[in-house]
Amino acid sequence: MALLILMRHGQSMWNAAKLFTGWVDVPLTNQGIDEAIQGGKQIAHYDIDEVHVSTLIRAQMTAMIALAQNDHNKTPVFQYSQPEGGLDSVSENEARMIEWAQIKGDAGSANILPVHVSWQLNERMYGDLQGLNKDATREQYGAEQVHIWRRSFDVPPPNGESLELTAKRTLPYLEENIIPQLSNGNNLFIAAHGNSLRSIIMSIESLTTEEVLSLEVPTGVPIIYRYEAGNWSKLD
Repeated sequence: MALLILMRHGQSMWNAAKLFTGWVDVPLTNQGIDEAIQGGKQIAHYDIDEVHVSTLIRAQMTAMIALAQNDHNKTPVFQYSQPEGGLDSVSENEARMIEWAQIKGDAGSANILPVHVSWQLNERMYGDLQGLNKDATREQYGAEQVHIWRRSFDVPPPNGESLELTAKRTLPYLEENIIPQLSNGNNLFIAAHGNSLRSIIMSIESLTTEEVLSLEVPTGVPIIYRYEAGNWSKLD
């Protein structure tokens, strides 16, 4: 048996400003930091073996703040893996980061909590809406059209992603990187975004495309699933 802990990032600065954010990389507000602290306290007693976060700072801040509340005294360490094409396939700075970030001694190795960064866990990309005020966008395009862009399953905003397109990148990541670790008995923590987590929850709970439209993922609140022999159950 293993646990999968999901947490949507705390309130970001653009959440507070009512702006469409998507892949724009903005940090948490003070309220968002407090949400991450409180969420971390709720899961402080769980012994986490591996962490997965998106590339966006609001998810990474949430994960690190939440993990700072954990009782198991592990040190989160971001993992920089060798690219498939070798170091020659990336820029000089990227190659240096991968090479120079490697741990040489083993004094603290037993205390390390690996943190993996993946763009597949990013929020869905809102295209031409990114940076626009949500109220002003409703006035320009109509509340019904904006609701369709935000809440339909397969209709993306202009030049952006739908939830369906988001699921096409998050679910393979779930199958290839998360479930194998759970099958090995490891407890995993994912800090990500409303729509990337909605697509994952849709798969875990076998929600229909209609049911997922009404799914709300609160900020900074842990959602915990037990995984055993290919079966999922949600912890209260």
